[in-house]
Amino acid sequence: MYRLIKPIFFKFDPENVHHFVVKRLKWFHDYFPLGKTILRSSYDINVKGLEREVFGIKFKNPVGLAAGFDKNGEYVEALSNLGFGFIEVGTVTPLPQPGNDKPRMFRLQDDSAIINRMGFNNKGVDVMAERLRLLKDKDPSIVVGGNIGKNKNTPNEDATSDYIKCFDRLFDVVDYFVVNVSSPNTPGLRALQEKEPLKELLNTLQQRNLKNDISRPILLKIAPDLTNEQLDDIVEIVQETGIAGVIATNTTIDRNGLYTEEKVKSEMGGLSGKPLTQRSTEVIRYLSEKSNKSFPIIGVGGIHSPQDAKDKIDAGAALVQLYTGFIYEGPGLVKRICKELVK
Repeated sequence: MYRLIKPIFFKFDPENVHHFVVKRLKWFHDYFPLGKTILRSSYDINVKGLEREVFGIKFKNPVGLAAGFDKNGEYVEALSNLGFGFIEVGTVTPLPQPGNDKPRMFRLQDDSAIINRMGFNNKGVDVMAERLRLLKDKDPSIVVGGNIGKNKNTPNEDATSDYIKCFDRLFDVVDYFVVNVSSPNTPGLRALQEKEPLKELLNTLQQRNLKNDISRPILLKIAPDLTNEQLDDIVEIVQETGIAGVIATNTTIDRNGLYTEEKVKSEMGGLSGKPLTQRSTEVIRYLSEKSNKSFPIIGVGGIHSPQDAKDKIDAGAALVQLYTGFIYEGPGLVKRICKELVK
């Protein structure tokens, strides 16, 4: 079915199509008779062999949806019934912000890729927190990660306060946190990946985390463009700060080897999809080997097939996440990956 309708979707602006699809998915799930049952029977897979326990959380399967797809926590329940083992929402910032000017998302169909420069467009952490509170009251079994960032106008020297605000506001309604300092679409954000500012940020969050009766796993999402020396620093920082793990990787600013016409591939923003498959797997393997598997890694970047997911798990990922592959290959990809992993 998806193969038939995808060419129609791909004729229109990708951001508009995204909103069109997710809104109708939610309507079908919430209001269509047997909508939830139809989605579950079509896409969900419940097999005990797929269960994972990672950083103290039980996942029904290791395939999650990456941040960016549901920026405001509006569609979590409907998306969870497409077979995902967990849903990551955000990136969310303390205050609402519109993001960058449109158009800000571009398909590179010859490369099965997407360039985006969304710029953390979201309705603010208060809106997300209230939505997730209602969701957790309704179905606490859905594993939700909160991907947190800083507002565009917040200078880097004050960035920690933005992350603290998001952390405190979401603490009771998410299962784990992701510190996003690796998006290329907020000016200066990636400077926070440098060793000293990153250690300060993570130590501050971790100290706040450990003061609570119950702590939440904190993960760091990193860019695929880091050098081996910078990855060595990441391993050291994770071990020193005691955070739970790493998500590898975010989008890339690299444009080498693309087939798409120059006008499109030269658009500013982060590139995701198949061109990232190999590099993200390399980063996972490097971190896993360098750390002697001392912390869990969530692998994301260019997963378009069951083999892509398996390669990342073989490289050292405990869990994987989809985004661009989900768009290009359709919702059936989750189930296909799970079936392969069962084997």
